[in-house]
Parts: sequence; structure tokens; C-alpha cells
Amino acid sequence: MKKYAIIVAGGTGKRMGESLPKQFLKLGGTPILIHTLQAFYTADPEIEIILTLPQEEIQFWDELNIWHQNYIEHQVVAGGETRFHSVKNALQFVESGLVAVHDGVRPFVSAATIKQSYEQAKEKKAVVTAVLMKDSVRQIDEKGGSKNIDRSSLRMIQTPQTFDAKLLKAAYNTEFKSFFTDDASVVESYGHSVTLIEGQYQNIKITTPEDLLIAEALLEAK
Repeated sequence: MKKYAIIVAGGTGKRMGESLPKQFLKLGGTPILIHTLQAFYTADPEIEIILTLPQEEIQFWDELNIWHQNYIEHQVVAGGETRFHSVKNALQFVESGLVAVHDGVRPFVSAATIKQSYEQAKEKKAVVTAVLMKDSVRQIDEKGGSKNIDRSSLRMIQTPQTFDAKLLKAAYNTEFKSFFTDDASVVESYGHSVTLIEGQYQNIKITTPEDLLIAEALLEAK
């Protein structure tokens, strides 16, 4: 069965306090996004990688690949206004099979997680990696107060989120809605249930300077 991976990289450097988009920041001397592509290539060289980037960043990305000698084969697609629109653009180049959607700034996803995600998607059609909450959680009410929520019933959602390709394409054949924060929310809105599979805490999303410090430590420990 053919496997695709849509790598979504449309972030900016605002929360990082950088002018350079976060996916291009260096981690161990190599752009974060190249590390992410390497993770999928290592898991399975046969995965067809589709990378979404803002149109204005594609040329810079091409130059980075040359400079860092990144020869991992992939297709680049111009992203859209939101993550939803970027994935929708990429799905035009997906046929039948399985498709994983992954954040470009999650470079520490393991080969085991990637493989498990595809394997489970063969049967369940829609699977999402998630981890248990470590911290206590409170919900803000309308009056500005808060109440405790049982964290055992909550999960922190990660990527990859992996689907039967036909299902995901059908789900994305709709108009954007504000509650579409990830692919699972789009598929659920379409009427298909989502299965959670165990992720890994090291599969961090690098969005702040603190995350980058943690990422450097994780890279050094590999």
C-alpha cells in the first residue's frame, strides 16, 4: 500500500523572537525541517513526502537543501492561508493508500511511531498520536473563575495523524471552519471516528526559545 507524508511547515518566527521562520532555524547545525524529513526517510525510504511551504519561502528552501546537501526526495507545494488550506493543497497530489500529516517542527518523531501510525491506519482508517497529560488542568468559566478537570480523561495531541487517503481527501472536500485545528477535527466533522495511539514525549513541537533548548538537549542525547 502506498504511503504519503504531508509535512506542514507554515510557521513564522514570531514566538521564537526570530525573523527567520522557525522551521528553518538550525538544530545541531542543520535546519529543523531537514531533520523532520530525515525522520520519515529513516522510517521508510519509500514514503512519498509532500512538503507545504508559503510560496515566498520555496526558493529559500531550495537554497537550504543545496547548502546542507539534503538529497531526500520530496515534492514542494505552496501552502494556504491556514494549516487546513495547506493540507488541502497537498492532498491534490495524493492518490490511494495511506497519508500521514506531520508538523514540520516535530523533528524527533521516532521511526517506531511513524511505522505504528501507518500500520494502525490500515485497519482504523484514522489514527492520531497522543500522550498522557503530565500537569493538572483547569477550565476557565464564563465568570473568569476556573474548575479542575480530571486529567486522566485528557490527552495531548501530537502528529503524525495518519489516515486512509480516500477518507482524508473526502473529509477535506469542505469549507474551512474555525474549529479545524488539526486533521482529526476535520475527519470527525466528516463523521468518522478517530483512534488514539500512544505517542512519545520527546516528539516535541518546537515553537518557543525554550523548546529549542530542549531540542538541542534531545539531539545531543541521541
